[in-house]
Amino acid sequence: MYRPLADLIRPESFEDVAGQRHLLGPGGILRGVIESGNIPNMIFYGPSGIGKTTVANIIARRTDRRLHRLNATTAGTGDIKDIIAETDSLLGASGTLLYLDEIQYFNKKQQQSLLEFIENGRITLIASTTENPYFYIYNAILSRCTVFEFRPPAPEEILPVAARAVELARAEYGCDVILSEEVLRHIAAAAGGDVRKAINAVEMLMLAGKAEPTLEDARAVTQRSAMRYDKDGDAHYDILSAFHKSLRGSDPDAALHYLARLLHAGDMISACRRLLCVASEDVGLAYPQAVSITKSCVDSAMQLGLPEAKLPLAEACILLATAPKSNSVVMAIDAAMSDVAEGKGGPIPDDLRDGHYAGAQKLGHAKGYVYPHSCPEHWVEQQYLPDALKGRTYYRFGDNRMEKASEAYWKELKERRKGTKNGKNG
Repeated sequence: MYRPLADLIRPESFEDVAGQRHLLGPGGILRGVIESGNIPNMIFYGPSGIGKTTVANIIARRTDRRLHRLNATTAGTGDIKDIIAETDSLLGASGTLLYLDEIQYFNKKQQQSLLEFIENGRITLIASTTENPYFYIYNAILSRCTVFEFRPPAPEEILPVAARAVELARAEYGCDVILSEEVLRHIAAAAGGDVRKAINAVEMLMLAGKAEPTLEDARAVTQRSAMRYDKDGDAHYDILSAFHKSLRGSDPDAALHYLARLLHAGDMISACRRLLCVASEDVGLAYPQAVSITKSCVDSAMQLGLPEAKLPLAEACILLATAPKSNSVVMAIDAAMSDVAEGKGGPIPDDLRDGHYAGAQKLGHAKGYVYPHSCPEHWVEQQYLPDALKGRTYYRFGDNRMEKASEAYWKELKERRKGTKNGKNG
């Protein structure tokens, strides 16, 4: 019977697991827990193909517990009841370990059916999920489990696994195929941290019938697998977060890298939204023209479409990353929004209210308002904020050249007008 190479090569010890040194290496917290022999309820969180199921198997062997595997995409409450019933029999005498894959597909009622039994220790739960558990797993389960994040292994950690897969394939399939170092390195890099993808690529080349597959053959079997991306998942938001923070941090190289990831995945809309946001949120009044330039680049990109859209978007990316930065705009509007949300404000001053209708003056609306353009330098001192917020400051000038120049202009004008006023009064 044919067994996939990825199943044949599955590690039986922590040392053979690719990556996860932060959990399973010497001093790793998960390794220490497992070696203690007291296994708590756990949630393994991370992308597919990086060893979550493998580690659960190793735990089951080390603890001599009966292991049950369920996949939440196909299992139901009946399957859980069958496992619970077994805990009362001799089969469950040494303890039952339930490995529940893709737990996020269980609804609230299905997840809660486990609570009593993981709480009293009749079942030890190891759940795995590719989605962020803090978004997809109910708090009642989360509070009873420890979350361990599995991270995609680096290419250099996948390379030895790919080399082992070649030797195992030769022995199992009886094929005399040579994969060069160049081919193996490409497979390790193109897997995008997915060990299973790397092993599957090796298997495909070993069974393809060529004595010495080329780099082009390796590219054909790996295709676009080098990057993890899901428009509704963590990878999407992590890339957008890194893109925005790189622009804010004035690192054009990093910003271009994350822009390339977004465009490679075909997600031009998200890239455009981030660029437009950064123009106001992080560049702001330090370089006000950045908004209009970025908008022009985005418009050009939308008209061009990919792949040519990469050019105006890269232009906007470099411009924003290298532009001076100011967050005075976001700080000002956030402060104003906070006051409004808290109910601060009160009536609008009468002299600012609408006076363009019959009877407005009888109500005192717009009475006393001074038109600034009728005054020298188009400015006059008068109260605009409601009485309850009189003197409240939302906008504070940033420390960049543009805002410092504006601050100096208004400071000089107001001081001069104040001096003139005092002189007249004297």
